[in-house]
Amino acid sequence: MRNFLQKYWRTGAAGLIVIGVMFLALSGYLAPVIQVALDPVVAAQRWLGTRYLAIYTMLRSPGDVTALRTENEQLKNENALLRSQLIQLQEEQKDFEVFYSLLNVARQQPSNDYVAAMVIGRDANPFMRYVLIDQGSDAGLRRGMPVLTAQGLVGRIDAVTSNAARVQLLTDASSAVNIRLPETGAEGILVGSVTGDLSIDMIPQDVKVQPGELVLTSGLGGTYPGNILVGQVISVRKQETALFQSASVQPVVDFASLRAVLVVTDFRPVDLDPLIQSAD
Repeated sequence: MRNFLQKYWRTGAAGLIVIGVMFLALSGYLAPVIQVALDPVVAAQRWLGTRYLAIYTMLRSPGDVTALRTENEQLKNENALLRSQLIQLQEEQKDFEVFYSLLNVARQQPSNDYVAAMVIGRDANPFMRYVLIDQGSDAGLRRGMPVLTAQGLVGRIDAVTSNAARVQLLTDASSAVNIRLPETGAEGILVGSVTGDLSIDMIPQDVKVQPGELVLTSGLGGTYPGNILVGQVISVRKQETALFQSASVQPVVDFASLRAVLVVTDFRPVDLDPLIQSAD
């Protein structure tokens, strides 16, 4: 009986203690004690977690770095491909714009026959001014045919193969074109030079040539059709003792950036060499 009572009182006391602890805990009185007791556990858990993450990162980093490098290389290749495609599209757009302008020239002058050609090369000789185009005798091109752009006169065909031709530019030292100045009615000869500059020779002294005047082909000599725009006078050189005056000309065509041209295929230049030889 005594043992039973002792066990009963012990159980009751334990229950009261548990209830009291729970009451104190729920009331917040044990919070400081719990905090002090849990601080070492939390610190140990934080330390273990930090070391685990460090070890995990160290074990995974080689693979991640390799993956990042591979991805970076792929992105570089894709970027280079996109840039090359962009450049190609820009060049195609420029070619389209040039051909569109040439088409407008052909539409505005339907009385002539034309063949469009791309510039595929330049003469390597620094003292000669020639370009190569991708059309030849198979397309109806012949030596002496005039070559134009939407801006004006380029030159004429100098040599021909079946699928290519060489164009002598106006700026070549051996080029000579009969021209006229429509504002004054004067005529002269437009010549090139080894430096690529253009000038008009044989202008009569009594003609008052002014900078800014337009220069057109005259059609004399039979080498070029008439009324093709060549350039503009930029300066005049006149000496009182000379028989003629001369003028410097700014061409309307940018010969350094030629991309495409039109060849006038229905113009047949007149060969004056037999007449000149017979006169000699």
